[in-house]
Amino acid sequence: MATATTARPRARKWQHETRLGLVRRARQMNRILADTYPDAHTELNFSTPFQLLIATVLSAQTTDKRVNLTTPALFAKYPTPEDVAAANPDELEELLKPTGFYRNKTKAIIGLSAAIVEKYGGKVPGKLKDLDALPGVGRKTANVVLGNAFGVPGITVDTHFQRLSRRFGWTSQTDPDKIEQEVGALFPRSDWTLLSHHLIWHGRRICHAQRPACGACPLAALCPSYGIGPVDEVAARKLVKPGPFS
Repeated sequence: MATATTARPRARKWQHETRLGLVRRARQMNRILADTYPDAHTELNFSTPFQLLIATVLSAQTTDKRVNLTTPALFAKYPTPEDVAAANPDELEELLKPTGFYRNKTKAIIGLSAAIVEKYGGKVPGKLKDLDALPGVGRKTANVVLGNAFGVPGITVDTHFQRLSRRFGWTSQTDPDKIEQEVGALFPRSDWTLLSHHLIWHGRRICHAQRPACGACPLAALCPSYGIGPVDEVAARKLVKPGPFS
């Protein structure tokens, strides 16, 4: 099995990469990911911006699959911001228990729903600054909603996006806002939402936090971190998780 040291000769290939070279390599990698995952999309189920907002908040520290199993009953009982804002916290907690951290999540979705009712007449706002200001809603969640419910380009810097963008040599930052800024500057704004899906899907399926499937990766020839996981194709293919993760 390859170790982290086997990636060093590959990493040196891009040690003196120019800005133009980085842009070209990053965009080529995104094109390969687009071909690899032509159906990439958010794996949270939703029908309205409000449902996506709530689902995204609930997805913290759990899986999209778990959220998708929880939200049908939630939205059947509390379909609107008005309903959630007026909900009995104890009843909400019972519904949200399977997602973990259910007390904090209950408080968050009641608070953001009340703010939507009071400030925006019960309609989820379609601007980043307004979404980001809602209780329990950060920039990552706001970009998920904007990109997938409103068609406004945004970069979703989740744990997968952070890991892959650093492995790819697109950024060395660790702060999500700085990662968003640096990576966003490499791509046309119109690419941002799908770029996020591409990296998230690739992170879930191939470029895992532990033992990435390097030998089965379509980006192998362009990745400075190639070799931190098994490079043998047979061994690597055993690590691939085909999904779906919804």
